[in-house]
Amino acid sequence: MDCIVNETHFLNARLADSTVADLAVAGGRFSAITPAANAATPPVGAIDLAGQLVLPAFVEGHIHLDTSFYGDAWRPHIPCTNGFDVRERVAFQMRNLKRAAPMEERAKNQLELCVGNGSLAMRSHVMVDAAVGLKHVETILGVREKYRDLIDIQLVAFPQSGILSSPGTAELLDEALKLGCDLIGGLDPASFDRDVKGHLDVVFGLAEKHGAGVDIHLHDRGTLGLFEIEEIVARTTASGMQGKVVVSHAYGLGDVSADALAGAGERIAAAGVAIMTNAPGDHPFPPVAALRKAGVTVFAGSDNIRDSWWPYGDGDMLNRANMIGYRSGFYEDWELEAAYDVVSRAGAKALGLEDYGIAVGAKADFVALKAEHVPEAVVAVPKDRAVYRAGREVARDGRMIR
Repeated sequence: MDCIVNETHFLNARLADSTVADLAVAGGRFSAITPAANAATPPVGAIDLAGQLVLPAFVEGHIHLDTSFYGDAWRPHIPCTNGFDVRERVAFQMRNLKRAAPMEERAKNQLELCVGNGSLAMRSHVMVDAAVGLKHVETILGVREKYRDLIDIQLVAFPQSGILSSPGTAELLDEALKLGCDLIGGLDPASFDRDVKGHLDVVFGLAEKHGAGVDIHLHDRGTLGLFEIEEIVARTTASGMQGKVVVSHAYGLGDVSADALAGAGERIAAAGVAIMTNAPGDHPFPPVAALRKAGVTVFAGSDNIRDSWWPYGDGDMLNRANMIGYRSGFYEDWELEAAYDVVSRAGAKALGLEDYGIAVGAKADFVALKAEHVPEAVVAVPKDRAVYRAGREVARDGRMIR
């Protein structure tokens, strides 16, 4: 019989189905999951989880590592002059960034906040435009490399100032993908660039050229937003990119009729387009339950954390599940479990993560926390938790272990 060396044992782990099990980890993956043995003589070096709930590490599906001020000086929020306006918010952001601490320092602060709370996979959008060039991308690529053993990070080349309205940005996005960004982004093709076809030509053209995924910010509301989503769905199907395209925010899905939403949901699901929401407090957001019922992959992210768009955000995806459940009117256990799914398995699916979960052969990236089951975890958001990367503890009670 082959002998597994360097195996770590975790005893008395409470799984999502309420069973209590012993977990073995070898080579950074779960090598065995068996009913709790309660052996009189436990394996040498075994870690007794004492009935704590064990969940796969959370997925931070949408964040901005380059523009957060977390850990920097407080930046008072500047309101738009006449209602929410993306162009004005971008202008505020550029003004604030000129006075910010070094980007690498701010990005590290935010990364460690997220890891400390249990996120070990992340997708970050990184600004690319004529004003900043590739400086943000180069800096965040360096930060990703330094943290590669702690967290898996996908980077989106994000045209924060538009593409067509910012000459030279298309070429910079091309270079960003060559440098190592994983996906190509977009921003409000209709309201920002005022040319849906031209904008999507660039985005999907670069995706095809580099074999990259697509993740488009879409703030436009109502029927305009819905029209843009339909155009993205059509492009996805025509280019054979099912399962590789995300529409982030998709506010328009939150303020259209039920009939329009139902039809859109069916088409979005058929095209394999995923929808990301952070359930923002002052905007309509995609109806999570209705979209999931239609078969759409709905996942979540913190989006901005203490930046020029709003002062909120704590980097805790379990708290984000709580927020999504609260704003969605989720009360029953199965609904609370759906809220958790949005920050875990659905996020893993949207990001194309392999070997995710608590299962033999899966990566041993998990969180242990004090809760009887998933619904309680979503409601209570316990902060006393331990975070394990490849079976090694990397954070406890919200703080990284050095």
